Amino acid sequence: MAKAYWIARVDVHNDEGYKAYTAANPAIFKKFGGRFIVRAGKFSAIEGTSRSRNVVIEFPDYEAAMACYNSPEYQANIKVRQPHSQADLVIIEGYDGPQP
Repeated sequence: MAKAYWIARVDVHNDEGYKAYTAANPAIFKKFGGRFIVRAGKFSAIEGTSRSRNVVIEFPDYEAAMACYNSPEYQANIKVRQPHSQADLVIIEGYDGPQP
């Protein structure tokens, strides 16, 4: 079964206000089997547009990734994040087929 990923790109305009959002996330993600793969590391925007922060979170499968996003805990935490940042989020199923 293919894993799934949240791919988020975020611009934070109030670091202090954003801290409560990031502090609550690990417990929420853990509940659904999520783990950070990328968490705001060094990057180069080679093509297209970018935001200042990039995050990739791996989940056991697409259903778990969607359940996490739709959970009451995360929906409440979105309201904490929104006044302090602008974000793009994609939830995508990983590829589990043949490789070159």
